[in-house]
Amino acid sequence: MYLIVRKNNIIAAAAFMLVAAVFAAGFIVPPNIAVTASSTLEWGLGFGKPGAQPRGNESPEQLHPYDAYFMGAPDKKVIYLTFDAGYENGHTPAILDTLKKHAAPAAFFVIGGFIKDNPDLVRQMADGGILFCNHTYHHPDMSKIADVDSFRNELESLEALYKETTGRDMAKYYRPPEGKYSRQNLQMAKDLGYKTIFWSLAYADWRTDAQPSAELAFERLVPRIHPGAVVLLHNVSSTNAAILDDLLTRWEDAGYSFGRLDELVA
Repeated sequence: MYLIVRKNNIIAAAAFMLVAAVFAAGFIVPPNIAVTASSTLEWGLGFGKPGAQPRGNESPEQLHPYDAYFMGAPDKKVIYLTFDAGYENGHTPAILDTLKKHAAPAAFFVIGGFIKDNPDLVRQMADGGILFCNHTYHHPDMSKIADVDSFRNELESLEALYKETTGRDMAKYYRPPEGKYSRQNLQMAKDLGYKTIFWSLAYADWRTDAQPSAELAFERLVPRIHPGAVVLLHNVSSTNAAILDDLLTRWEDAGYSFGRLDELVA
């Protein structure tokens, strides 16, 4: 069995149907189809055997010219924890407590509303060593933005709000909302001094009205952990808040440690 995962979709297919299913669903662009600079792409992953690094719908070699990354070295059992934070619903403090307990660095990719509505929490997080990264101000489909000034405004207006709130500069890491992007977007981000960070492990945790059980979360996250994993979780997930301590412990027991994004892109 081989599994293809997107942020908004989970599709399983038997191995002999993999190529047809993947190409039909649009997760991985087949080699005989040209991708232009403005083509809309959506980040996707293909998982093979447990513990192995997944395939992305673009390879590390394809992403490298744009300073874009989705996982680290295959020979180092290091995990990079990232959280997408669109808003706050009470679970972030528990997540922060667990990160502190495990001395695990983490990057939070935030939008404007999260900072604007929670300035005290944001300052507390920044003072505590959380790395704040750019998920755009308004969380639009960035693949539809071809105008350089509009693209720049989405990133720089968030930078300005974070600076105004904390007195600090935002880290130059960018994550496209919903993983939707174009090569043109990646180049524009690079031109603005950003490195684009996708992910190599995630699960359907973002719907607050349909939270996965702890058992399902462990089933999705524990066997698929791999060297160099960039893990994407959402701060609004009650499941994540409840299981994070146990999850990090299981990964540590498997020989993994936690790294910083600065180490990923070094």
